[in-house]
Amino acid sequence: MSALHKLFARYVPTMSPGTLNWIGLRPARKAPMIIVETANALEELGLEGDRRCEATPGSARQVTIINQEHIEVIEKLLNIDSIDPSLLRRNLVVSGINLQALRHQYFQIGDVIFEATAQCHPCRRMEQNLGVGGAAAVLGHGGICAKIIKGGKISVGDQILPVLKEEPSN
Repeated sequence: MSALHKLFARYVPTMSPGTLNWIGLRPARKAPMIIVETANALEELGLEGDRRCEATPGSARQVTIINQEHIEVIEKLLNIDSIDPSLLRRNLVVSGINLQALRHQYFQIGDVIFEATAQCHPCRRMEQNLGVGGAAAVLGHGGICAKIIKGGKISVGDQILPVLKEEPSN
């Protein structure tokens, strides 16, 4: 078990569940996102219909997830009333749970088990999508990347539940 896993694992038992609010698929680079109510998550690949799904099997960036609460921070930083989640190019928007506390941990949405791998940093598209200062506003608020450990179905309205990761036996 890594030191980072141990560091973040101490928060898992006290976390309340969150909610999946929005699902978006990126069919191709720079293509408009497809908003769906339900998605199939394929183990070790990504979300079916998303460009990253079969591009790099085993990638640590199979799914990107952002907090609705952080979208609201980005709106305030940019003095924008409302940001369409598809402009942020993340797959999932969630609320009610601190994604940063899930880093290096397992969590469940619907039937699917994810592992949070890293922070999701902004790309230069944020300047195009959100205007001048977009990338700076998203920095630190861009959510997390995750791998799919166990595939299945996710749907808007599903709970997000932290899952205690088993320590490998020696």
